[in-house]
Amino acid sequence: MSLQTLVASNNTSLIQPGFSLFRFGRHVFFFGQKGWPKRSCPTGVFLVDLKSNELKLRSTTFSNESSYLPPLRHPAVTSLADKSDGEIIQYLIHGGKTPNNEVSQKLYIISIASAVNKKITLCCREKDLEGDIPAARYGHSINVVHSRGKKAVVIFGGRSYVPLNQRTTEKWNSVVDCEPYIYLIDLQFGCSTMHTIKEIQDGLSFHVSISRNDTVYIIGGHSLENNIRSTNVYKVNVDLLLGSPAITCSLLQSRLSLSSSIVTQTCPDEFFIVGGYESDSQKKMTCHKVLISGNNIDFEEVEAPDWTGEIKHSKTWFGADMGHGTVLLGIPGDNKNQNSDSSFFFYLLSHGEEDNLMAQSCSQGSLDDQEDSMPLEDSEEFMFSGGGIISDEDIYNEDDEEDESETGYWITCCSDCDLDINTWVPYYSTELNKPAMIYCSGEDGHWVHAQCMDLSEHMLINLSENNIKYFCNEHIKLERGLQTPKKMTPVMKPPLKRVGRKPSISRMSPSKKSFLRRLFE
Repeated sequence: MSLQTLVASNNTSLIQPGFSLFRFGRHVFFFGQKGWPKRSCPTGVFLVDLKSNELKLRSTTFSNESSYLPPLRHPAVTSLADKSDGEIIQYLIHGGKTPNNEVSQKLYIISIASAVNKKITLCCREKDLEGDIPAARYGHSINVVHSRGKKAVVIFGGRSYVPLNQRTTEKWNSVVDCEPYIYLIDLQFGCSTMHTIKEIQDGLSFHVSISRNDTVYIIGGHSLENNIRSTNVYKVNVDLLLGSPAITCSLLQSRLSLSSSIVTQTCPDEFFIVGGYESDSQKKMTCHKVLISGNNIDFEEVEAPDWTGEIKHSKTWFGADMGHGTVLLGIPGDNKNQNSDSSFFFYLLSHGEEDNLMAQSCSQGSLDDQEDSMPLEDSEEFMFSGGGIISDEDIYNEDDEEDESETGYWITCCSDCDLDINTWVPYYSTELNKPAMIYCSGEDGHWVHAQCMDLSEHMLINLSENNIKYFCNEHIKLERGLQTPKKMTPVMKPPLKRVGRKPSISRMSPSKKSFLRRLFE
């Protein structure tokens, strides 16, 4: 394996732990910034631009009929390939965290809408599910299995917040492992079924999953309840029988104890596992080759690259699979010593001489000739604080403009709300990274669209600068605060005539008069 250092450039400050990459042909797209999308790219999906070891992100577009895709971190991501040529045609995204630290339970399908003049327009569709719908979660896995000429989606593991009825003030944002159920989803009809596997008794999250034909291998992972990283490998076979599918599980043993690792595929039966953690305080610096042959899976340790000093001494790292045996890695860095707006150092880890990503396809001649990077799924289950303590909560930079308070974007704010939730560009320019909204202080409080309330940009600025409480149309009975102004026909006033005034007479002092008199004599 070889390790190359990348120079972070345009928009790379958006790359944070928990991001994902989608690869369509020779185009790679970044997804998963920790804040709400900027106006320059309202969908929150960016095209990855690699040239001469320089990493850039450029804005991209979605088709008009696309569903809104919020930025999600730590989702489960997998790809669907065309049977004829093996080219990736779709990506499935399930779960993940929003910038408000809310956990999603939705399933999205990303595909190419059009590709004209080397510019790709993406399409996002939200898939409606019925039956045993998987609860909201993050740090889980999603895979596609093929059996008897049919395919199904397998979802397993992950974490979620403690149910509302079990929360306390002290542990309001505590997380727990999801129940160790396996969910099968029929993509055609959206039917989801839940299956209990006796061999899997503990919940797992941030594990590695590899699928091959009708089998999914679940490797490693972290259990919150037991605080262990198991060496078990669960081999899950799915038989898509007519009527009711059959799931069997075999328990295998390995020497690998890992979590938050990254898996990359080099050929149909060969994978590599890199990165991650062996324990709460130790990174996993070794790399392993995974070989699948028939019903067997073998693990072989391979020579690790020459890690840099920054990587060796960093407590945390994160990254994602870029395909063809290539992985994008990031570590926290000292922003004062970097010539970029990013607070991370980035590296490209490539396996094999012929699969070197930079030499193969990332050299670009123009902005329209966007070249290769590859897809990736990242799962980072914790961050280290200065004292070495591990926290499951997200850590935000104070100067990061993407940090957001609790909000309610893309909602029906009132009975007369007619905003299209798929409209991504803000109506006003007051807030450039989210739709223009204002908080109503009435009753329990809620967010309303400025457009629905007929609030001008000037009024929004005035309310914000003066910290004035606002009440929407439904709460105008409250006496305190500012209410939505009613539309009124402006009164035409005739212009005022200026009243003529006599020119003022300047009066000179006696000394000045005497001087002028003597001057002219």
